[in-house]
Order: sequence, then structure tokens, then C-alpha cells
Amino acid sequence: MRLGPPDFATMTPDQRRVHDIITNGPRGRVRGPLAIWLHRPELAEAAQALGAYCRYGTLLEPQHSELAILCMAMIWQSEFEWWAHKPIALNAGVEPHIVEALRRRETPVFTSPTQEVIHAVVTTLSTKRRLPDTLYDRAASILGSDRLIDLVGLCGYYTLISMTLNVFEVPLPEGELPELSKP
Repeated sequence: MRLGPPDFATMTPDQRRVHDIITNGPRGRVRGPLAIWLHRPELAEAAQALGAYCRYGTLLEPQHSELAILCMAMIWQSEFEWWAHKPIALNAGVEPHIVEALRRRETPVFTSPTQEVIHAVVTTLSTKRRLPDTLYDRAASILGSDRLIDLVGLCGYYTLISMTLNVFEVPLPEGELPELSKP
């Protein structure tokens, strides 16, 4: 790890305030990118609020947001994000064969048009930086504009997460093995 979390004993009042906001919220603890962001409590506070919305407040069903998060983790090869969200995704109803196909960098066989369009939007947006009109029209038709906006916001937030994890080389918890590098 290039930069560890700030030492709790020497945190500034702003760092402690944001730390407490995070630990008293739905996450219950500070780890991963949130721990890195605490070095800049203003960023940590703003990012954690966006993250809380993206995880718990969007119009996307948990199964669909977790599918999008796993797509982002795979695209960015973010082992920590994959490790953190794979069990949540499975618990939310993302089928194991979809998770395994993503891990292998294959296009999954989807059981619903919503899953398929979420995967297409996330991967196309992340790799091409735009959506062609046909995909946009299909996504808007299936998701509606409000859920499409939430999906794009989620992609932006998890890009920030993945960049942070990758730049600062945040490791998996001790004893956990990487999965994305396996064939």
C-alpha cells in the first residue's frame, strides 16, 4: 500500500468528524478508498455522501447496482472492489454464472434485458467514453431516464473508487486472494 489510512490517534478534528459520519452510517466502518480519502476530509465527506447515495439511494434495485459495481471492478481490475462487492452482488441476486463470466472478462448470458443493458451501458461508457444513440435509446427505454442518470452517476463514483484503490495500491484484507487475475 502506497498510503495507509491516517492514524486515528493523530487525526485532525475534521478527519475524526468525517470518520464518525462514516462509521455511524450504513457502512459501519472506514476501509478501502474511504480510509485513503480521510487524508483529505473534505474529499472524504463529499465522496462518502455521493457513495451513500449510489449504494443506498438510487432508483436502481440492489441487484442492478451491484451488477454495475462488479462491471466497474472488472473493468478497472480493482481487486478490493471485487472482493468487497462480490458477496453483496450474489446476496442481492446477481446469478453466480454472471459473476463468473465477469471475472473471466467474458460477456455474461443475461436472464433479463435490464441486466443486459446495464452491462452494455457500463462497459461501453467505461471503454468508449460515450454511448451510441442505439444503446442510449435502448437504455432509456428499459431503465427510464431517472435510473439511467443514477447508473451514470454510479459509474462515475466507482471510477473514483477504482482509481483510488489502484493508485494507492490498497491491498485485499490479509488472507484474501485476488480473483480477477485468475483465468
